[in-house]
Amino acid sequence: MSRKLDYPSAADDALVKAAQKADMQAFEELVARHRDKIYARAVSMMRNEEEAADLSQEAWVKAWQRLKQFQGEASFVTWMTRIIINLCLDQLRKQKRLRAESIEQLDEESGGVERQMPVVTPNPTERMERGELRQRIDEALGKLSCEHRTVLILHEFEELEYKEIAKRMQCSIGTVMSRLFYARRKIAALLAGWKREELR
Repeated sequence: MSRKLDYPSAADDALVKAAQKADMQAFEELVARHRDKIYARAVSMMRNEEEAADLSQEAWVKAWQRLKQFQGEASFVTWMTRIIINLCLDQLRKQKRLRAESIEQLDEESGGVERQMPVVTPNPTERMERGELRQRIDEALGKLSCEHRTVLILHEFEELEYKEIAKRMQCSIGTVMSRLFYARRKIAALLAGWKREELR
């Protein structure tokens, strides 16, 4: 007789294997562990808590339906994050927020793609409390356009490569690079501006 799984202390991998055998309690434990992270990712992309809640719920339903397809090549939470990102991108397309932007237009806006995406590491907030810094970054993300915010999240937080981002956003790699350059520069400028205000 197999020993009953101790759900609260079980590793994600063990819970996934149990859930793949239709153990709903194991799946509910996975939801409880990771729902906040999945919801937070949806909020960061949609900028709307109600939409984020609906999409998060849909993501968990899809995860349950597709759980047998999960092969464990990435962690469960990474797999879930990809599901919510895809749902958010689909929703944004439906809302026509993702407008086609030419490289030429963004080239003028960002000062030239030929600068080849210098890594901007803004550090005007060394003395800022970590919680306040997170809040500032979230506010700064909210000031970006949907396209720029999404590409920044996919690259900086989800660590996707340009090719994968271009595929998901249905645009060229050059457009991804342009958007990322502009988004980084905008975030750095906003954080620096807030720091200057604090020093006055």
